[in-house]
Amino acid sequence: MKLTPLELMRVRTGDRLERLPVCGYHRSLFAIIALAFFFDNLDLAMMTYLLGSIRTEFGLTSAQAGMLGSASFVGMGIGALSSGVLADKFGRKPVFQVSMIIWGVGSYLCSTADSPQVLAAYRLLLGLGMGMELPLAQTLMSEFIPARQRGKYLALMDGNWPIAFICAGLMSYYVLSAYTWRTMFLLGATPALFLFVVRRYVPESPRWLESKGRHEEASGIVDRIEKVVMRKLKLSSLPEIMPALSAAEPETSGLRVLWSREYRSRTLTVWGLWFFALLGFYGLNTWIGALLQQSGLGVSQSVLYTVYISIGGIPGFLWAAFAVERWGRKPACVTTLVGGACMVFLYGKVAGSNPDAMTLLISGGMMQFFMFGMWAVLYTYTPELYPTRARASGCGMASTVGRIGSLLGPTLVGLVLPIAGQAGVFCLGALCFLAAAMIVYRFGIETRGKALETIAE
Repeated sequence: MKLTPLELMRVRTGDRLERLPVCGYHRSLFAIIALAFFFDNLDLAMMTYLLGSIRTEFGLTSAQAGMLGSASFVGMGIGALSSGVLADKFGRKPVFQVSMIIWGVGSYLCSTADSPQVLAAYRLLLGLGMGMELPLAQTLMSEFIPARQRGKYLALMDGNWPIAFICAGLMSYYVLSAYTWRTMFLLGATPALFLFVVRRYVPESPRWLESKGRHEEASGIVDRIEKVVMRKLKLSSLPEIMPALSAAEPETSGLRVLWSREYRSRTLTVWGLWFFALLGFYGLNTWIGALLQQSGLGVSQSVLYTVYISIGGIPGFLWAAFAVERWGRKPACVTTLVGGACMVFLYGKVAGSNPDAMTLLISGGMMQFFMFGMWAVLYTYTPELYPTRARASGCGMASTVGRIGSLLGPTLVGLVLPIAGQAGVFCLGALCFLAAAMIVYRFGIETRGKALETIAE
């Protein structure tokens, strides 16, 4: 049944987007947002490979190096909190673009730092931009992709994280052999020019426009998307609209929704998940290169080992993209966290026993398989738990709480290392992942295959 333009405006935007077949338009939108996500993660991953060189140049103790490694996470916490609130108030697209400018400027300034204090300040600015961009990428993707493939695309987008981790390592390997860590930060600033691609090709979220009562603008964007989908698939008509829950959204929006009676349990669950998962992940990964150097490897060799280990993250996120749609979000999340805990503990045992190179690489690759798979599930699950009027705030606050864990992680490792050695460091990481798994197992809900509006209500 063909609807008139006036009737289409009365149909919920989400219902119109959900009935669309996934095609080249969705994949192009995915590619643009995922590439911006990749560039952001590239900057974030650099510190893993550069911390050892920075520590040597400035003569830092392990505790001081840990605090420097944590500086960007302070900025990321502030950025994630502010971007969520701002995006729910002013829109996803403008805040997304501002975040790219901030991290580009921050990365450039890091290349000019002449003291650890100045570098820490610039890392904080860089973190501000990165913290703003990451939750907005997952929010934007979740609001465009239909429920039947949303989990797969969100998981694949986060798969850019291990790829960025590996690319940062390869860049470090070649750049550090001829230049300094400052050159790496300078190179990391140039992708901010990708802003112009985002500005041209990524529309504002129709779901957000509708939540603000801007129905005509939302309908206009969906009209254009529908025409593109029909042209690309050579369709004469689109599938029939199947209304989900069509009740009007309440006026309450932003942070107040997170603590409402309906969403309080989800908020506490996702905060616990992000806090412990990121404390364990960044506590270990920020230090992996430096720990390998402490074991006797040279700078270039430790970078190369870290890159090889990170390759295990690629099948990890691909498996997670399959698991979130086949098994569901909750079992996939628990599996990756428990698997990560087991392999972190095993890697700690292996790394502390003077192993041969192959044993170290295999155990490290299995550790990264589960840890990067965990990231893919995390970014899939979180935006699905909140309604449009508070989705960016929910993702931003979860990321903010996670960044508190990120901030504590490298610092705790710097404090634990002299007391308990590398075995104690990896034990700490394993316990963090187990705590996150227990929280999700006990309190998490399942969201697989449901429209965002259905989950919200």
